[in-house]
Amino acid sequence: MEYTHEIEQMCLVAKGPKNGPAPIPQEGRWVQAKEIKDISGLTHGVGGCAPQQGACKLTLNVKNGIIEEALVETIGCSGMTHSAAMAAEILPGKTILEALNSDLVCDAINVAMRELFLQIVYGRTQTAFSEGGLPIGAGLEDLGKGLRSVTATMYGTSEKGARYLEMAEGYINEIALDSDNEIIGYKFVQLGVMMDNIAKGMDAQSALDKATGTYGRFADAVQIINPRKK
Repeated sequence: MEYTHEIEQMCLVAKGPKNGPAPIPQEGRWVQAKEIKDISGLTHGVGGCAPQQGACKLTLNVKNGIIEEALVETIGCSGMTHSAAMAAEILPGKTILEALNSDLVCDAINVAMRELFLQIVYGRTQTAFSEGGLPIGAGLEDLGKGLRSVTATMYGTSEKGARYLEMAEGYINEIALDSDNEIIGYKFVQLGVMMDNIAKGMDAQSALDKATGTYGRFADAVQIINPRKK
């Protein structure tokens, strides 16, 4: 290591206490993190792209500094889905420091990675106080039955009112209206469940019927409309 002449001429002043870094909570322990391998935890975070045209929700499960599991969910421009596919290949197996300095293709995914890095290294993970953390696969389970992202897609105009298109329950194919033309319920299809049943050999109509449900006072509807057509 190279020192300037001024530093070389100085006498040594001994350093006093070596208190180390403040401990952070992670997976039920208090850890003085000094190296990347000291970091563990599962957490979620969201990032947006520079022109604010899309967003990414990123879930990482980190064990001993290594990303063992990554869930990448995006909404926005169509190119983000392909960026997410590449990020899902890039992230697992990297240290969180490597991942922070990797090109994850999409600006929103890079921002989400930055925000998660801060949460993880500061001990702000979802599993900070969960002993042993969560097993690999917990991120996938976060999607729920049918393994589909929980997406809300709603549309409305002052002229014609609201149209529910996609809820947590699934794809909305009918909206129930009362006598005042106000929404009182809806019929939905759990697309992930339907496709699972078809993959198991069930015929398409039976799979559709089995995956269909209603919410609210759907049975009391005065009028039922298709939100995409009417």
